[in-house]
Amino acid sequence: MDPISLQLGTRNLHGCLVRLLSRDLEWLNAKVKLLLPNVDLGSGNQALDPTQRVILILQKLHTQGPTTWKSFIHCLCMEQDVPLDMEVPLMSTWGHEDGFPSFLEIGEESQSDSQLHPGLKRPHQSCGSSPRPKQLRKQQQELAERYLQLLRTSAQQRYGDRTPGPGQPLAFHQAYVPPILQWSRTSAPFHTQEGAVTGDPKAEDGTLVNIRDLFSTKASKGPRVRVLLGKAGMGKTTLAHRLCRKWADGELDRFQAVFLFEFRQLNLITGSLTLQQLLFDVYLRPEASPEAVFQHLKENADGILLIFDGLDEILQPCSDKETADPEDPASALTLFSRLCRGTLLPGCWVMAMSRPGKLPACLPTEVATVHMWGFDGPRVEEYVNHFFSDQPSQEAALAELRADRHLRSLCAVPALCRVACLCLHHLLPDRSPGQSAALLPTMTQNYVQMLLTLNPRGVLPAEPLLGLGEVALSGLESGKVIFSAGDIPASTLAFGAALGLLTSFGVCTGPGHQDMGYAFSHLSLQEFFAALHLMASPQVDREALSQYVTLHSRWVQRTKARLGLLDHLPTFLAGLASHACRAFLSLLAQQEEEWVAAKQAAVLQALRKLATRRLTGPKVVELCHCVGETQEPELARFMAHSLPQQLPFHNFLLTYADLASLTNILGHRDGPIHLDFEGCPLEPRCPETLAGCGQVENLSFKSRKCGDAFAEALSRSLPTMGSLKKLGLAGSKITARGISHLVQALPLCPQLEEVSFQDNQLKDREVLDIVKVLSHLPRLQKLDLSRNSVSVSTLLSLTKVAVTCPTIRMLQVRETDLIFLLSPPTETAAELQGDPDLQGNDNQRKEAQRRSLALRLQKCQLGVHDVEVLIAQLREGPQLDEVDLSGNQLKDEGCQLMAEAAPQLHIMKKLDLSDNGLSVAGVLGMLSVVSTCQALTELHISLLHKTVVFTFAPEQEEQEGIQKSASLSDLSQAPQPGNQEDPLKPRATFPDSLTFQMPSEPSLRSPRIRLTHCALQAQRLELLCKALGGSCCLGHLDLSGNALGDEGVALLARLLPGLGSLQSLNLSENGLSLEGVFSLTQCFSSLRWLLHLEFSSASQHVILRGDKRGRDLLAAESLPEFRAGARLGFGQRHIPRSFCLKECQLEPLSISHLCKSLEKCPGPLEVQLSCEVLSDQSLETLLHCLPQLAQLSLLQLSQAQLPPRSPLLLADLFNLCPQVQKVDLRSLRHLTLHFRSGEEQEDRCCCRFTDCGLRQEHVEPLCCLLSKCEDLNQLDLSANLLGDDGLRCLLERLPQVPISGSLDLSHNSMSQESILSLLEALPSCPRVREASMNLGSKQSFWIHFSQHEEAGKTLRLSECHFKPEHVPRLATSLSQALQLTELTLTCCFLGLEQLTILLGLLTWPTGLLTLRVEEPWVGRAGVLTLLEVCAQASGNITEISISETQQQLCIQLEFPHQENPEAVALRWDPVPGTPRKRLNGDGEGEEGLAHCDLGTHQNLLARQLMETCARLRQLSLSQVNLCDASSLLLQSLLLSLSELKNFRLTSSCVSSKGLAHLTSGLSHCHLLEELDLSNNQLGEEDTKMLLGALEGKCRLKRLDLSHLPLGGSTLAVLTQGLGHMTFLQSLRLSRSNIDDVGCCHLSKALRAATSLEELGLSHNQIGDTGAQELAAVLPGLPELRKIDLTANGIGPAGGARLADSLTLCRHLEELMLGFNALGDCTALGLANGLPRHLRVLHLPSSHLSPEGVLSLGQALDGCPHVEKISLAENSLTGGVPRFHQGLPLLRQLDLVSCEIDNQTAKPLAASFVLCPALEEITLSWNLLGDEAAAELARVLPQMGQLKRVDLEKNRITAYGASLLAEGLAQGSGIQVIRLWNNPIPPDMAQHLQNQEPRLDFAFFDNQPQVIPRGT
Repeated sequence: MDPISLQLGTRNLHGCLVRLLSRDLEWLNAKVKLLLPNVDLGSGNQALDPTQRVILILQKLHTQGPTTWKSFIHCLCMEQDVPLDMEVPLMSTWGHEDGFPSFLEIGEESQSDSQLHPGLKRPHQSCGSSPRPKQLRKQQQELAERYLQLLRTSAQQRYGDRTPGPGQPLAFHQAYVPPILQWSRTSAPFHTQEGAVTGDPKAEDGTLVNIRDLFSTKASKGPRVRVLLGKAGMGKTTLAHRLCRKWADGELDRFQAVFLFEFRQLNLITGSLTLQQLLFDVYLRPEASPEAVFQHLKENADGILLIFDGLDEILQPCSDKETADPEDPASALTLFSRLCRGTLLPGCWVMAMSRPGKLPACLPTEVATVHMWGFDGPRVEEYVNHFFSDQPSQEAALAELRADRHLRSLCAVPALCRVACLCLHHLLPDRSPGQSAALLPTMTQNYVQMLLTLNPRGVLPAEPLLGLGEVALSGLESGKVIFSAGDIPASTLAFGAALGLLTSFGVCTGPGHQDMGYAFSHLSLQEFFAALHLMASPQVDREALSQYVTLHSRWVQRTKARLGLLDHLPTFLAGLASHACRAFLSLLAQQEEEWVAAKQAAVLQALRKLATRRLTGPKVVELCHCVGETQEPELARFMAHSLPQQLPFHNFLLTYADLASLTNILGHRDGPIHLDFEGCPLEPRCPETLAGCGQVENLSFKSRKCGDAFAEALSRSLPTMGSLKKLGLAGSKITARGISHLVQALPLCPQLEEVSFQDNQLKDREVLDIVKVLSHLPRLQKLDLSRNSVSVSTLLSLTKVAVTCPTIRMLQVRETDLIFLLSPPTETAAELQGDPDLQGNDNQRKEAQRRSLALRLQKCQLGVHDVEVLIAQLREGPQLDEVDLSGNQLKDEGCQLMAEAAPQLHIMKKLDLSDNGLSVAGVLGMLSVVSTCQALTELHISLLHKTVVFTFAPEQEEQEGIQKSASLSDLSQAPQPGNQEDPLKPRATFPDSLTFQMPSEPSLRSPRIRLTHCALQAQRLELLCKALGGSCCLGHLDLSGNALGDEGVALLARLLPGLGSLQSLNLSENGLSLEGVFSLTQCFSSLRWLLHLEFSSASQHVILRGDKRGRDLLAAESLPEFRAGARLGFGQRHIPRSFCLKECQLEPLSISHLCKSLEKCPGPLEVQLSCEVLSDQSLETLLHCLPQLAQLSLLQLSQAQLPPRSPLLLADLFNLCPQVQKVDLRSLRHLTLHFRSGEEQEDRCCCRFTDCGLRQEHVEPLCCLLSKCEDLNQLDLSANLLGDDGLRCLLERLPQVPISGSLDLSHNSMSQESILSLLEALPSCPRVREASMNLGSKQSFWIHFSQHEEAGKTLRLSECHFKPEHVPRLATSLSQALQLTELTLTCCFLGLEQLTILLGLLTWPTGLLTLRVEEPWVGRAGVLTLLEVCAQASGNITEISISETQQQLCIQLEFPHQENPEAVALRWDPVPGTPRKRLNGDGEGEEGLAHCDLGTHQNLLARQLMETCARLRQLSLSQVNLCDASSLLLQSLLLSLSELKNFRLTSSCVSSKGLAHLTSGLSHCHLLEELDLSNNQLGEEDTKMLLGALEGKCRLKRLDLSHLPLGGSTLAVLTQGLGHMTFLQSLRLSRSNIDDVGCCHLSKALRAATSLEELGLSHNQIGDTGAQELAAVLPGLPELRKIDLTANGIGPAGGARLADSLTLCRHLEELMLGFNALGDCTALGLANGLPRHLRVLHLPSSHLSPEGVLSLGQALDGCPHVEKISLAENSLTGGVPRFHQGLPLLRQLDLVSCEIDNQTAKPLAASFVLCPALEEITLSWNLLGDEAAAELARVLPQMGQLKRVDLEKNRITAYGASLLAEGLAQGSGIQVIRLWNNPIPPDMAQHLQNQEPRLDFAFFDNQPQVIPRGT
């Protein structure tokens, strides 16, 4: 027997024989009958499967003896198509006598009978010889066997020698220690039966395997690919050679051939080649017939193993293009891809070695991945024992490793372990224990020591070492790891080969091309030498060096490019930057150490920069390696503190060494850190590196790679991590063994606050073991065991633990969720006194010390028996916050048990029994709780929605603390069906909408019963009411969604009195008709609590409710709207009742029936009806029934299509029903009727018909009907179709209609003709006082009337688009409107020319007309042009007002035109004393007007103005640019204005020359009474010149010089003039730079102004001295009514003097002293003598304290005239004004930024009620919270005039805002409450604003301001 046959073995041959015969059972049966005619195989064998039948037949044949057996074998080989590789061993093994016993493997000797059976012969024996194909196959088999033997011999020769040879690893002669191997992918193609039979491990992630397990599979189809991933130095190449050696030694007998390729060599092959060329030309060529050998390999592919080492070193990209024939030549990588995918050599085994990272895309996704983790502790010791031959050396080396943790962690990498052993072998003999390991602290220093050990003499030749470094660096940069002889200098090559640093081997660059290649013995060694070159070479400067200090990401992305070759270079650079390497580098570089230190500093600086960046997980780990290599504590500390607190590591491989480097850095960190490992392949002993790491606060692992070994390692580290608070271990493969280790470790971690074991496939026993640990973890707050397997019995055991364990506050179980929430016990809570949430709050501290339990067992398949057990447990337990048993299988019996037990279980909030199969019969059983449980607040049962929820009230002492949070929760939107709930968030059932309750009211428990969609019928009502009758105070009853019908509702109406005073009753969706609703109206008389009845026919919405405050009836309803003026104020005697009927068919009979049913209803009554269509007959019926409803206060008919003649029917209603006060009909769909009450008989009527389609033909009958209403106040006919003709018709009949208020005709399609019609009608309408018309976008038309005849009328026209042809008609119409006194034309397209024409044509017999024109061109025309327009007026102009900014020109005309004799004389003699000259024909005098230097045109214009403006009394120029020509014209005009009383020039620009002209003109206006020169841009000299015009102004009454510089000599001019102004009443000098000296002079001048009523000196700097001087003068001003000294730098001394003086000003009404540091002395002085007529007190930012404010408040209390108070920006904590008598006229109160808090707000709110006229309250920028909001909400409904409340920038939460919304809903007329910048979340703010739009949370105030009275 040849050796190859022996290697095959008989067992495999027997299996092949069985498979061959199973394919042709007919041949086998026929042959057995021929060989064994007397043997009966039996009919029972037919039931066996083919394989078992073949085995049985073979056994029978074999037992017949060797003759029969050999005959059978011969027949088989000759008659069947037996493969040659099978035929040869069959004939050689079993076809001879020595092969017979091997089949059964017994020691029997074979018999020597070789004769064939007589009946057998070969079919082709007659041919005389065996066929040729058989001989060829046999020859082919022999060639293949010789090649396979050649392969084995070659491998034996390569690995047989114990000394390293070419191409062998550096440490190959050492005994092999296998590294840790671990399956990574779940798709590893193991067969479960094989694992069970052969003892192989399960194919799971995280399973540790040995080398033989890598090829343990029975898969016969598809690729058999193994990818071994391991970081550099883990032993991948060593393992590849180890497999080849084991095969050569016959240990891998399953493989016929093993081929080993290295990609670093395959990269050198540039051309394409076939697989045959790859195997034979590149690896080993057969001696002959390679085609035959290759064919044999293809036929036996399942016995071929191809190993590819260095997959990460491939250079050529993987091609996506595949040829049709996989046998075509291709690159080496493409051949590898075809082998992996099974398209080439199908069935073969492929193994690839690679570093972890971006694998090439050519790998199929189903490959089995194995991680190589290197050495653990035992393997390191095993390797050391093998490395050192004698025992003393072994013990010494192990002692060094055990004593040095860093060196031990380095040895986890096999390559580094080898280097460390080499170094120790050299260092140990000459050093004492501990010194050797001290020289090997880092990987880099291990390599340095290795270099020193390689040279026996210890001398380092620098030149060859640097040469090697240069070669290494150039190779890394170009991607080259194999060098040719030409790449390396000869001396360097000889040096590297001599020391074993370089290896040599033959490489194939193509078919038939062999060269010698050289490479570093390991890739990391090449990187080390490259780093040496960078650090020691003088050609590399520091800038270039720092560019190599980079970090490389290692994310696993299959689509990215290959890994680089420079990964470890930064680490070696960092290691060489260590101070310990300085001497070595100095010697190598032959430089001073300072030179080396500079390079090292460059590396350290580059690392420091990297540490400041935000890095990904892989880069953080790499940087930790680098920083650890530097051995620089300061750099390590800097990096440790630069790391973020949350440090995630996701989806990349981490080794023991990686985590060791990380924990080494964390050891330098002071603060806590959170480590999160998710999806990371982790070495099983990784957690050992965390031992003693006190910086880790949160630690989380989530990976299927974590198994029992990982858990065991973690359990050893946990007790040493003293700061660990949160531990997570999710998604792992931990079994009971791993859990047992963790359970033992957890009690040793008392500081843990959260533990998570989610998704670990834990069973009941493991879960119970974990829960037992709870009592040993005093600080634990959460235990998460979700997504594990827990049975019901175990669940009940967990509930018992929850009940008995004093720290558990919640158990949440819902399908896959299982969560414990815990609270620290009392002694632990005492340790947490530093917690800010517990400090200063007694309620929270009591809550922390008192235990309550929430139990949620949702969808747990609990039954009745389980509930009995649970109830027994809960009865012995603590009080319960919540019990949620929804989604179980309790049925009626189980629900009944829980309901009956509820009163004894002390449930504080909720019991949820939803979705438990409750039936209709079981519903009434649930009602027993209503009478037996006093704490019940709500019971909600809905069989349709499977809802059964009991809601309970908390204990009385907790009511106040919970009320706020519960109301806030009411505002949150309920979760929608299908939404996932947070398992940690309580699922309490809150009221459907907010229930407002005054804080002072006691909390009455009136339970709400909701039996919705329970199929209740009329026959069950008596039982229902009987069950509910025992309730002491039933609040809300909801029976919606049942089947009561009209019969049931009628019965219920009779039974309702027995249920007491309900707050609401919901009967929606019960199949009611109108008859059923009418039967409910009788309840208005029988039920005192019933105030509102609502019914909607379409939606079957039926609600009976009491007071509006019980607005929590309907789920998801927003805050209801309250109509303006609803009589719902506090203290009223009659609360209105309302009846609402929606979406119903209202026939005449139904309306009659409805009205009759409402006759007995007590009033006042509001009726709201809505229907799609209301006929004429129905409407008439309704209107005729109204007089019978005397108690009716409001009737609304909405969403109804009313008949077109409805306006006429309604217009007659005032005569038909005198109680009607207001008729409002909109769009013929919305009708509102308001009726008078007894107290409102004097109110006038209003009528509104808007958008009702009224046309001209409706006007006459409508006016006829309305003429009967004698007290009609308002008539609104807007948005109709009247047009110009309809308006003309209406205006003709308008005198017949007694309107006393207003007429609105807007949006009626009117044109300019309507304006003319209006002007024509004005004389016939004596009571019209004002009309306004806008023909633009607004389309408005209003006419306002008075009760009596008006002497003057006002007409305002806007956007009327007058054309030139309209102007003459307009002038004619205006000339006839003799009663018109004011005309305003705004944007009417009236140009300059048209205005000139209008003024010229407009004539009246007598009277005054004010014409105001607002056009854009007015702002551009200039003063000169506008005066020229004025000159064309036909009447006398008495007033001119020009404002360029406002684009406005206003003139007052007086008719008829009259000459002023003084003006005529002045035109002849402009300057007194000059000769009079006659005007010539050109309008020029010979000498007259010559002094004005006017041109011809200006002279003519001046003459015209003198004629037209001869009686001018007021001239106002505001915001104009006055040119010199204009000022010159004004000068000449002013000289002629003998009647001018008022001159204003404000906010304008005038030149000095122009001022001279004006001053000259004003100096002759001696009759001026008012002069306003404020806000002009003048200098001191110009001001002084302008003040010269004051000379001689003895009649002046009002003078305003604000914003003019009045310092020094300028003020002297003023004071000189003031001395003669004895009639002066108002003097304003604000912002005029007046100081204390100026004030002294001013005070002296004011002594003569005894008529002064107003003095304005705000924003000057008079100070205390000026204030004291002024105070001395004030008592001498008896008529003073207003004084403004705001912002004048007045202190307490001046303020006190002023206060004493002001008390003597008995007529003072407005006092403004704000923004002065007055202090309390001023407040006390004012309080002692406050003026009796004071209306305004303005003291903001006056440095007032609470004492001063209180004194002012006492003085103000009861003042009858005070309208406005401002005390803003004063400290009023505890000192706000408190009123007892009140301020009856106070309208505005400003308390901005006064430090008002909740305590202070209570008396303040009480004071508000005593101010009935209050319109605006400003409390922004204070300290008001929810308590203050509650007080305000309480008083808001009592303040009828209040319009605006400003609460910006306070501390009001959503709860307080909700209270304010409730206050607004109580009928308040407030327009807006500002709440910007309060601590209210945006979503909650939006929710509140949707419910109550008057709450404004925006930054900008878009609400209308309160308009002050008198504007």
